[in-house]
Amino acid sequence: MRGIKQIKNIKGKNILLRVDFNVPIKNGKVEDDFRIQKALPTIKFLQKKGAKLILITHLGDGRESLLPVSRILNKFVKTTFISETIGPIATKAINGMTNGEVVMLENLRKNKGEQKCSKVFAIELAKLADIYVNEAFPVDHRSDASIVLLPKLLPAYAGLQLENEVKNLSKAFKNPQHPFLFILGGAKFSTKMPLIKKYLKLADKVFIGGALANDFLKAEGYVIGKSLVDDTNYDIKKILKNKKLVLPVDVVVKSGNKFINKKIDEIKQDEIILDMGTATVKELALLVNKSKLVLFNGPLGKYENGGAGATKKILKAIGKSKTKSIIGGGDTVTMISEMKIEKEFSFVSTGGGATLDFLADGSLPGIKALQ
Repeated sequence: MRGIKQIKNIKGKNILLRVDFNVPIKNGKVEDDFRIQKALPTIKFLQKKGAKLILITHLGDGRESLLPVSRILNKFVKTTFISETIGPIATKAINGMTNGEVVMLENLRKNKGEQKCSKVFAIELAKLADIYVNEAFPVDHRSDASIVLLPKLLPAYAGLQLENEVKNLSKAFKNPQHPFLFILGGAKFSTKMPLIKKYLKLADKVFIGGALANDFLKAEGYVIGKSLVDDTNYDIKKILKNKKLVLPVDVVVKSGNKFINKKIDEIKQDEIILDMGTATVKELALLVNKSKLVLFNGPLGKYENGGAGATKKILKAIGKSKTKSIIGGGDTVTMISEMKIEKEFSFVSTGGGATLDFLADGSLPGIKALQ
């Protein structure tokens, strides 16, 4: 990939900057600006070089407007919001831009051509600019028009954060430091299975938490009550034989209206596993301190239902340790933002599904399009 520092003669050029500002919005207000903050170095670098910046991003399923997002961005960089993506209003506004000016076009997904990867839509976008820059790592696992087609129509470069993502996440599979601990939580077993198989080969220990652990405990013959499971046959029993695999020894269950810490052989049929237990957290924290590299992806409990305790404790343990750390996963990163502890880690990825796919495959459609 070519990075933005390799662009020659930036001054006066129209740059179509694909960011990922798909941020949580509630009652018209942005709840978490983590991804916006991470794009600022690229925006400011290009702005100082005298580029005319045209920001494009999607938000949700396409029904939402980017106006609230532009208001938040305005706190950091003066931005003009344009109420359409392609069309006469957008063209007129862009033609009137001065060097260093920043505009944001309306939600890409308001045009069906974005997700349908329409060449017609991509060509219309490309007409607006001289150069394309991808600063949208969290959506680079999708083959959308703005991700995979624009790099074919314009000179294409990677933003500073995208370069950081590739450089830092690659450390997990290109000569990783040892002892290497991989902590994997969350649900969606189908998307996590390739990671489990890959990192049982690469890492020294692989801890499985979150809803994923329920499937393993069930396969071992334990009662897991009404806990969330994936009944697809993933040949878990074969993985259970791997000595690198580490599973919870106790959990927090919801029994009626009570939260109770129980050993894994004490769970009853009417109970739900919400989080990892105190002994498991203690054991995992010891593994963290013995490791030189920790890769952590996905929450260890059902955090939205009161199961955030273990994740927060392990994040704090990683932050306080001398261990190099790579943290990813949308829910995990949301917690880090809420806890305001991002600086305590070596690297925090902006991606969710993109991080998982990159760790599993070593590349993404959006990255391949830039090469």
